[in-house]
Amino acid sequence: MRKVALAGGIAYLVSFAASIPQLKLFAGLIDNPAGFISDTGSNTAVLWGTWLEVITAASCIATAVALYPATRRISRTAAIGFVTTRVVEATLIMVGILGILSVVTLKASFAGATGSEVVALQMAGETLVAMRQWTFLLGPGLIVGFNALFLGYVTYRGRLVPRIIATLGLIGAPLILMSATATIFGVWDQVSLPSALCTLPVAVWEFSLGMYLTFKGFKKFPEDLASV
Repeated sequence: MRKVALAGGIAYLVSFAASIPQLKLFAGLIDNPAGFISDTGSNTAVLWGTWLEVITAASCIATAVALYPATRRISRTAAIGFVTTRVVEATLIMVGILGILSVVTLKASFAGATGSEVVALQMAGETLVAMRQWTFLLGPGLIVGFNALFLGYVTYRGRLVPRIIATLGLIGAPLILMSATATIFGVWDQVSLPSALCTLPVAVWEFSLGMYLTFKGFKKFPEDLASV
């Protein structure tokens, strides 16, 4: 079980670290898709961002798969729910990556475009970026709340980690779900102060959980706890 905790902890830390730089690497493209397509500059930053997003998606699934031997002994229902929501989150991230890479392809086609082709390419770029923004909201925004509920419940019930860490996940989950819902209905933007405040508890929970599992392992593992 120490190896299970170590694998899950490392996967959490990798997903946490890989997900942060893309906010800056994609900033120019997200803020001005038409300008990005017409710019003759390098795509290196965006391509690095997409690669980090691939790592994020893979590590999302890795967290659930790595921890499954432990979580299923606490609650098979929650364990399956955690795996499923992590896969859905990773899928939405990958769809967003396809949108970003498609914009890069449009940029390569812009050099020989004239007249209405220019407008069409820029509109297509804005559409693809809009799709990516929705996947970013639904994946790392909304679905994260559900997988935090599943894993928070398992870690709290099984006392796998200190109660303060498990409780932080259970508190952060409804907050990020509320924030994502508010963004969907136009109450506030995903990148805003209210959204950041609602997202912070889950971010702290994922980081602290990853650190604890990596360096401490499971606090307690009740082998005889009945699965439900």
